[in-house]
Amino acid sequence: MNRRDFIGMAGAGIALAGSGLGAGKRVRVGMIGTGNRGSSLLQIALLFEGVDIPALCDINQENLARAQDLVVTSGRKKPEGYSAGDEDYKRLIDRDDIDAVLIATPWEWHTPMAVYAMKAKKYAGVEVPAAITIDECWELINTQEQTKTPCMMLENWSFRRDNLALLKMIRQGMLGDITYAHCAYAHDCNDIWFFDDKGNFRWPGKYLLKRNADQYPTHGLGPVLSWMDINCGDYPAYLTSTATRAISVNRHFQKKFGREHPMAKQRFKQGDIVVTVIKTIQGKTIVVYNDMVSPRPYDNRWQVSGTNGVYSHEHNGIYIEGVSATPGGEHVWEAFEPYQEKYDHPWHSEIRDIVGTLKKGVMSHGAPDYLEIKMFVEAARDNKPLPLDIYDSVVMSAPVPLSDVSIAKGSAPVPFPDFTRGNWRTRKPYFALAEA
Repeated sequence: MNRRDFIGMAGAGIALAGSGLGAGKRVRVGMIGTGNRGSSLLQIALLFEGVDIPALCDINQENLARAQDLVVTSGRKKPEGYSAGDEDYKRLIDRDDIDAVLIATPWEWHTPMAVYAMKAKKYAGVEVPAAITIDECWELINTQEQTKTPCMMLENWSFRRDNLALLKMIRQGMLGDITYAHCAYAHDCNDIWFFDDKGNFRWPGKYLLKRNADQYPTHGLGPVLSWMDINCGDYPAYLTSTATRAISVNRHFQKKFGREHPMAKQRFKQGDIVVTVIKTIQGKTIVVYNDMVSPRPYDNRWQVSGTNGVYSHEHNGIYIEGVSATPGGEHVWEAFEPYQEKYDHPWHSEIRDIVGTLKKGVMSHGAPDYLEIKMFVEAARDNKPLPLDIYDSVVMSAPVPLSDVSIAKGSAPVPFPDFTRGNWRTRKPYFALAEA
């Protein structure tokens, strides 16, 4: 976080576009969790003039004080701070001057906090994954259906410019009938997320001891769900997951601190690489690849294949039968950039100039973060549906516990619970329909 950059952006005062509000109507957002990710989301929310931040919650008082300072720097009143233990978030949610909450806490708190917010009739935006057990998945579904309070998982990669342009192309039939997708979260998180510079556990690292699973499937699956109309005409039937042995974390610490370091000898339950295969009821296949501990560059590896062509994020290319060149009869990748320009989604067209003025230090993941928070606060302000619904949020998260079961049973097929209660058959696609 670069405070100087943020002060400059806050001073510019970027207004919420197209408000259609009555005089003085604003949206009041509470932030639960103000560490690295929470502070990033908070900074984006503060860019919108129509957003107030009455309260913040974090049991780490240093993080809380830093976040309060960010709010004051933006020209707003210092928010009330809540830090009196793990349950103090409830006092924030119970406030009368809170319309919505953003939740950026350790994974085990995502569902309890989102459920409490929905029961209090507060819009909830919860970081990924939304749930880490099947019981939590059902708790989110049941609570939303009972309270009718909107809740979404903040899966920012669903809002990427390239992924939305591809979605527009798929909906226009350019790739034909979709049959297969591949996606990945491949990111060496040892030093940036799992452990500090002295080799001590950060909170996500402790999950490497607890379970052997695809612990982080949502970034890959987010765009795939809309590309394949999952929950809207198709649904996962079952999955199988296979994990390699656990060795890369130990080797990481051997290289960094020597063979006698305790973490070089620590036994980890989590395998280095997990490959999950999802079979859908309509016969499509989704491969989900997870690697968070091997030494490697970041990679999402999206690929979508249809009866008329294929897209590859890895090649930054596309091939469309009858359109792309075939010199000597060979199929050749075309660059995807011209297609992205031609089929740019209106959501990105509308924010391109604004996002171009913002520093990456303010938006750690660029335009997708800005877009999802913009749409979240607009929905909460106007009492409208959120851009991602609870069913997609849960289906993206469910591979965490399901892969755990499959791996433990020797890569056995595990049925995928029908969180839509059969409504996937008649539900219509809803995500990112503003494609004119």
